[in-house]
Amino acid sequence: MLKPLQLEDTAPWKVRFRIPRIYNTQIAIKDSTRGLVPCNKSGLFQLYAWNVATGSLTQLTNRSDGTLLGKISPDGRFVYYLNDQSGKEIGHLFRVPFEGDEPEDITPDMPPYQCFDYVQSLSNNFFGFIAADSQGFHLYCIDLRLNGAPGTRRLVYSSKNIIMGLCLSYNGNNAIFASTERSGKWGQFNLVAIDTATGQTIAELEDGPNTSIEPCFFSRCANDYRVIVTTNKSGVRKPFIWNVHTSGRHDLHIGDLENDIEVLDWSLDGNKILLCQYSQAIQRLYVYDLVTDRLIRLNHPNGTFTGTCFAADQQIITEWQDAANCPQVIALDSRTGKKTQNLLSLGEVPPSRPWKSITYTSSDGQEIQGWLCTPDSNGPFPTILEVHGGPTMVVSEAYHRGCQACVDHGFAFLSINYRGSTTFGKDFQNKILADIGHWELEDMIAAHHWLIEQGIAKANQVIITGGSYGGYLTLLAMGKEPDLWAGGIAQAAIADWRMKMVDAGEISRKADIALFGVSPEENPALYDRCSPITYAANVKKPILILQGRNDTRTPARQIEVYEERLKSLGKSIEVYWYEAGHLSSFGQTEHAIRLQEIMFRFAYQVLSEKKGN
Repeated sequence: MLKPLQLEDTAPWKVRFRIPRIYNTQIAIKDSTRGLVPCNKSGLFQLYAWNVATGSLTQLTNRSDGTLLGKISPDGRFVYYLNDQSGKEIGHLFRVPFEGDEPEDITPDMPPYQCFDYVQSLSNNFFGFIAADSQGFHLYCIDLRLNGAPGTRRLVYSSKNIIMGLCLSYNGNNAIFASTERSGKWGQFNLVAIDTATGQTIAELEDGPNTSIEPCFFSRCANDYRVIVTTNKSGVRKPFIWNVHTSGRHDLHIGDLENDIEVLDWSLDGNKILLCQYSQAIQRLYVYDLVTDRLIRLNHPNGTFTGTCFAADQQIITEWQDAANCPQVIALDSRTGKKTQNLLSLGEVPPSRPWKSITYTSSDGQEIQGWLCTPDSNGPFPTILEVHGGPTMVVSEAYHRGCQACVDHGFAFLSINYRGSTTFGKDFQNKILADIGHWELEDMIAAHHWLIEQGIAKANQVIITGGSYGGYLTLLAMGKEPDLWAGGIAQAAIADWRMKMVDAGEISRKADIALFGVSPEENPALYDRCSPITYAANVKKPILILQGRNDTRTPARQIEVYEERLKSLGKSIEVYWYEAGHLSSFGQTEHAIRLQEIMFRFAYQVLSEKKGN
């Protein structure tokens, strides 16, 4: 039974939304007294310089659309970010001093570009970045003068295929990145190492057909050209060390550890590596001692860790959260994993319901993991089934404001890691390639059946929702399985893949081609088969779409056409437009509350028409 809609400002769900959020906190590699904190304490995300010792935050950006993503230089002197316009993720790289000052455009003479990969060398004499435009992907290098000022910029490498994951050696004379030039497929990368002075390729590495090698870090030591990378040749991601000059390879002795292993950091002395093992989307941290080739399990708190790194005084600093605690920065003992200190927390949250990890079986026998949260009462409940974006990401236990708001109102909430999600192995992740939407939808249908069988959900009161790729899956499910869902709520969605490809930014377009395995010109029928607009006539239940006008990943025009198509067919569809890009609305407090209210009103209206409420 749904509770009355809570719209008063004192409602617990609104209090949760108004507690300032932090996201992707970072510590300067060579100065752990300095950090970078993206935070929405002003009402939208901006970048803040963080004095770790005092806990003070100094605002560095004041952009009208907010700034979510940035990087602090290894010495902590500068913070870099992409200065785009209206959230379009196309612009120029800027930097600002840690102490605060006027931002500086470091590529003032270049036309606007997309860029998510940029890094400064640990010697602080070199800066590299990968820019994408209509001609492809380009690696540029900039020499930094003794005073840190940018010097000459050089184009050192170009490719029509995706290159990403840029790493620089200590002094910046070598760079390494992942490339799809050989495979042409998403999730199947080889490595390329180049001399940044000449642009000459000095080494390449692949690990066999249908595998992926991805770079993590160069050694933090001068004149050390070892790189720690991961390979999924065994079926799951495992780390090893590769020397780009000698081609020597050292596999880490990780014993019987199963599932994907992520590399989080490499110590400044080069002797220790920080690892994270994923088991059914649950994280477990380890330290690997390279001197003794010994793996040490850390006894840390349960929950999810991001931005995790070694720091001074035998500490590990990490941004931690779980279902009941919002993100906060804590310190762990690097020898034991024991929590030693709270470093940064921006508010106490109202009581929240815990998440439970569940598994169920999909149509082909594959086990699917998800996170369930239910009210403190007996079911069955009206239920929200959430599908994440990506698709190459994973949902771990998190402080999910939307989930808690739903549970406050009497909904059960299930978020699933469908096929295509990361950390469940190569076959699981790559199952969707060239068959977009098929297995994801099978896993969503199986989740619906499981919810009913377990007595958690009412059969006619399951609402499907998701953002970005999850928004795509929401619209696809509403057209291909119209009888299962009470309604669909999609944010930043994809309705027509071919139209999206025309309007999207270059990085998004190349990623889509890699997912499909062919371009829309080569196989238009495949793109149409995978597009929700193809199944518009089948839609039976109401749809709500929340969409940004300035989005370059899921552009506006294809949603306008989808809305027009459904209305012409007499279908129930509502589109709420807002002036933002794909990420620029993230963390805008009052905007997020407004969207949640709109979603609640839609859900209540849909469910009021169902019997048994």
